[in-house]
Amino acid sequence: MFHYLFPIGTMGLAPFIAWYNYRALKTGEERYSQAARFWTRIFAVNFAVGVVTGIPMEFQFGTNWAAFSAKTGSVIGQPLMMEGVYAFFLESVFLGVLLYGRDRVSPALYTTSAVAVWLGSWLSGFFIVATDAWMQHPVGYVIGAGGRIQLQSLAAVLLSPFAWWQFAHVMTGAVVAGGFVVAGIGAYYLLAKRDVGFGREFVRTGVIVALVASALAVFPTGDRNGFDVTTYQPVKLAAMEGLFQSQHGAPLAIIGMPDVAGHKLLDPIFVPDLLSFLAYGNFRANVAGLTSYATELWPPVTLTYYAYHVMVGLGTIFIAVAAGAAFLLWRRRLFTMPLALWALLLVMPFPYIANEAGWVTTEVGRQPWIVYGLMKTPAAISPNVVSGETVFTLIGFVGMYFLLGVLFLLLTLREIAIGPAGHAAAAASPAPDLVAER
Repeated sequence: MFHYLFPIGTMGLAPFIAWYNYRALKTGEERYSQAARFWTRIFAVNFAVGVVTGIPMEFQFGTNWAAFSAKTGSVIGQPLMMEGVYAFFLESVFLGVLLYGRDRVSPALYTTSAVAVWLGSWLSGFFIVATDAWMQHPVGYVIGAGGRIQLQSLAAVLLSPFAWWQFAHVMTGAVVAGGFVVAGIGAYYLLAKRDVGFGREFVRTGVIVALVASALAVFPTGDRNGFDVTTYQPVKLAAMEGLFQSQHGAPLAIIGMPDVAGHKLLDPIFVPDLLSFLAYGNFRANVAGLTSYATELWPPVTLTYYAYHVMVGLGTIFIAVAAGAAFLLWRRRLFTMPLALWALLLVMPFPYIANEAGWVTTEVGRQPWIVYGLMKTPAAISPNVVSGETVFTLIGFVGMYFLLGVLFLLLTLREIAIGPAGHAAAAASPAPDLVAER
């Protein structure tokens, strides 16, 4: 979860970097170049910390999940290898061009490099999501000798509709975060009455992107993900909705507290029949509840339920905030309304929370399966690793990641404090000793 904070940043900010470089190429205006370089520097900090925090996750396949790797490596090894070879290197090489090649390559190649960074970051996300989607809905495999799961069709794994809709939903979630970060930092500049031109540009672009992405996160990407969960993981759907008893015309729970022992929601607020319609397109359709399945097949109901409702609740708030800001932007009042600017500034962390809640829903809701219907999580662990070892190393990683998180915040805040035009102004100013001589 800590690692995923940084891919959210890179995948969410990459389209803005490409856009501002494209605008700089088409118009020749320096302000677009400065905006592009500003977001590239923040992107680079996200990228660096994401690499450092992501490497231990690769080693976990061998250290903590050896049985899983031995049984499924024929399948999951393919997209993970492709992520490293095709996506990560594409992103990192052209990020180097963006950071160090501005005066060494043509403007057209420089802009192409920005598009390549965008493509690389999203391609990286696709291969990772395709791996996870296979664990959610395994396709393109056969069971070989010794019960090993062997790859039969790489195309089936990479072209699975489950994977593509999950990828679309993940990307829209990342762009929601990117849009609100861009708008929020622009709002900060307007409230601080500095870099006002950049503030207006960031707020305008960020709000429009955040509104479009927030709407797409609900429909069609969220709707299609819900359809796939309903079709292939109905027990997860029941846990997400806190539905314990099967019902024709099942209601949608807006809020409520799951009582797992009592098989009910406490103090719920329902919308009658809506869950049946959302799940099956029929207000009177039967939706299977948790009690329709063996208890050992239930995921952790409480965590799955709350994570899902946090994601949906925040997503609704994002649409409201972005729509209100877009309306004020249309009326030419947004830049002069401190309350609205404060709302954009303060909402910045919440898309990260929503993205994390979405992944908790996806991964916790899949339990007790690590590969849905094929392999349960307890069967996937390394047989020679004991719990004390994982606790000890977890404490170490928490400490290391805390320091990395502080370093990330300091570097990012430093770039925001310098501002989009700050580096150019510093480079153009005379050296202190020359000023003294004059």
